[in-house]
Amino acid sequence: MKEKNHNNSKVLKVINIGQCIGCYSCMLACSTQVYNNFSLQKSAIRVKTSGGYQGRMVINICRGCMAGACIASCPSNALEARAGGGVILHREACIGCKKCISACIGRAITFDKEEKKVILCRQCGICVDSCPHHVIDMEEVQ
Repeated sequence: MKEKNHNNSKVLKVINIGQCIGCYSCMLACSTQVYNNFSLQKSAIRVKTSGGYQGRMVINICRGCMAGACIASCPSNALEARAGGGVILHREACIGCKKCISACIGRAITFDKEEKKVILCRQCGICVDSCPHHVIDMEEVQ
């Protein structure tokens, strides 16, 4: 899995949601470059419509919590706090209990049914470079 060398004190932020057209370029970049899979279901970032004919786009991303509830909910210690915010997943320790999914305040953790492991954002920034409308960015943590 490739990871860009973004500074650990940066986290993903939605900066221009009004420009999102739902092209899923960010999701495809994540699933193909991080998870080596072309399925949108393997992406750690979720783009969807808020619904209705005039519905706006919604992007669920890891908010880079400093003391994430997801970490505290993990019984196998598969999640570790990341310097600068967010979490590091130790895949080999994940038992697939899904407790972190319900604990995540940003609804940013999903489950890979094939591998029976969680999918979560590594704050690598690959999605940022693929967004043609500059909707998301990596920002310094204050």
